[in-house]
Amino acid sequence: MEERRRAGYSVQREILDEGAVDEMAEKSDSKTSLSEKLKKSMRCSGPRVKSCLLGSFPVVSWLPRYSIRENALGDLVSGISVGIMHLPQGMAYALLASVPPVFGLYSSFYPVLIYFIFGTSKHISIGTYAVMSVMIGGVIERLAPDSNFMDWDNVTNSSHVNIDLRDAERVRVAAAVTFLSGIFQIILGLVQFGFVVTYLSEPLVRGYTTGAAIHVIVSQLKYTFGISPRRFNGPFSLIYTVLEICSIIPETNIGTLVVSIVAIIGLMLAKELNAYLSKKLPVPIPVELIGIVVATVISWQVDLRTKYGVDVVGLIPSGLQPPVLPTASLFGQVIGDAFALAVVGYGIAISLGRIFALKYGYKVDSNQELIALGLSNSIGGIFQCFAISCSMSRTMVQESTGGKTQVAGALSAIIILFITLWIGRLFEDLPKAVLAAIIFVNLHGMIKQFLDIPALWRSNKVDMLIWVVTFIFTILFNPDLGLAASIGFSMLTVIFRTQLPTYSILGQVPDTDIYRPLEGYNQVKRVPGILIFRSSATLYFANAEMYQEALGEKSGINITKFLSAKKKLEAKRKRHEKKNAKKAAKNNAVDMEEVPEREEQKDIAIIEVEDEPDPSLPRAIVLDLSPVNFLDTVGVKALRSIQKDYGEIGIEVVLAGCQTGVVDNMQTGGFFNDKVTKACLFSSVHDAVLHCQSARTHSQDEAMYCEIPSTHL
Repeated sequence: MEERRRAGYSVQREILDEGAVDEMAEKSDSKTSLSEKLKKSMRCSGPRVKSCLLGSFPVVSWLPRYSIRENALGDLVSGISVGIMHLPQGMAYALLASVPPVFGLYSSFYPVLIYFIFGTSKHISIGTYAVMSVMIGGVIERLAPDSNFMDWDNVTNSSHVNIDLRDAERVRVAAAVTFLSGIFQIILGLVQFGFVVTYLSEPLVRGYTTGAAIHVIVSQLKYTFGISPRRFNGPFSLIYTVLEICSIIPETNIGTLVVSIVAIIGLMLAKELNAYLSKKLPVPIPVELIGIVVATVISWQVDLRTKYGVDVVGLIPSGLQPPVLPTASLFGQVIGDAFALAVVGYGIAISLGRIFALKYGYKVDSNQELIALGLSNSIGGIFQCFAISCSMSRTMVQESTGGKTQVAGALSAIIILFITLWIGRLFEDLPKAVLAAIIFVNLHGMIKQFLDIPALWRSNKVDMLIWVVTFIFTILFNPDLGLAASIGFSMLTVIFRTQLPTYSILGQVPDTDIYRPLEGYNQVKRVPGILIFRSSATLYFANAEMYQEALGEKSGINITKFLSAKKKLEAKRKRHEKKNAKKAAKNNAVDMEEVPEREEQKDIAIIEVEDEPDPSLPRAIVLDLSPVNFLDTVGVKALRSIQKDYGEIGIEVVLAGCQTGVVDNMQTGGFFNDKVTKACLFSSVHDAVLHCQSARTHSQDEAMYCEIPSTHL
């Protein structure tokens, strides 16, 4: 086994530079023009039309092949379970969005059916989501605060909120921002912008959702304590809200607080029981549904609203709302919030969708997911829904109860339709404190994400910093501005890491063609007379100057000082020649060539230079560019400057490991000319080292001379 593992290989070939490799491999210079690409993209054929149709309407491709025997039972059980969860979560998250609870049920019906037709993930549960709801609530409270709907009562000489007018305006705002976010998602999907999710790294998403969970908790404290704090908007509004709640905490409604405590404790105990029996039960216990049924019955029998002042859900109209076009005049005020909702909703849904796609071996189309979510939101906005995404808790239930296709989601929508048409009005006496308790208990998974901090500290401190900063930005600047600031900070960490790379001098692993940093290996040896330099980052405008400085520092060569000394020497030599020429003209010498020669011999000494005059200075420098994946014009100029400057003091500079795209960047950036060809480029560091060694061997048979002023001897 040891002999097989250490089996060696031997390759004999000539030293190949980049030009020789291009010639041997017959590199093709043909490139497809933009017009040809456009013509190709516009061509229409039968297979292409079919592929486009199946890609745009995924349900057409999988529904005809749906296996009733294998999938029907699991999808039925899963659909009923998730549909039951939609009821309490939809109503609770409607409170987060600052709209009447029934609109949470609408948001659990229309978008789910649309996603059933256009979505590509088989397992995620589309519908109301806490983070999206709290973002919409922030927009609604900013554009339709209670203060805009105050009416004066002449009988009591006091003002009160006109709840009907307020709720109608808030529904219009929610529909407008939802519709616009859907349009953004559709546009991004049509222009193949699905890769935007790559800017939402996992630490960023988890830090963001944790910060949003804190916003959710604070927003529900008014229902827990039965108080009415002022609503603050803009940066630091969360801090102001907490201070406001602390100041009016003595006004707590005891009845509401008791209901909240009992509901939270009961739900937590039931959740723990559910987790304990999860392996024994085929279907999880519908804890939230049981909770709202029990709470509604108790509230109705005890009359909590009248006797104890407990705030209840109130009127729930039966039936569905007719479609209404969103108010276009609101678009200008919510365009930024709509884009943030579009990105956040898509990022959460595609992240969870990819997890289950990888687990069950199918593919999720990122661009089609954008279109599916966009249609769900835009059409949902017309039916007065608020923005939706994917819920982690419902998705886990849908998967664990046997859901295998999108049919489970469609069945859950049918359950919600049944509830909305006939059962919804039975929950009019449900205390809002119970809905708040459901939200608190469902957020425990997000709160547990604080445990990411020590784990990330051990694995990657930069990711930990992204998590913490994202959390802080989300807390301070609210979810919309916090997301933009967090993405900006995440991008800055990438820039900082390219500006602070690791610069290394490479040495050779004995008897191999492998080169490793001298600092990290004991047996790696420096190649005599050759400096091999590598940066761990790409080379571009932000770090080109640092690259040159690091090369000078690692090589021990102050190139500026060397070039300055050489220029002074050249200037002195020219002055000396000019002086000799004037002397010759003045004395009218017979032989104009002998006089300068005699004068020069007095001041100039010709000295034979040894092969290794200074062991600390290399004869050649190899720049390992294998980590470089692109070059901009500044990077090309930096490499050209390095080769020119070190070449002027007699040090050959060659490049190794250049990728094809980097060579093309050098070609278009003007790196090559009549003197500089691809002969200075090598495919590997070993080829470059062998080239430098062979060039040195050829020059050893010839004497090397340089002229130095005698005064410097």
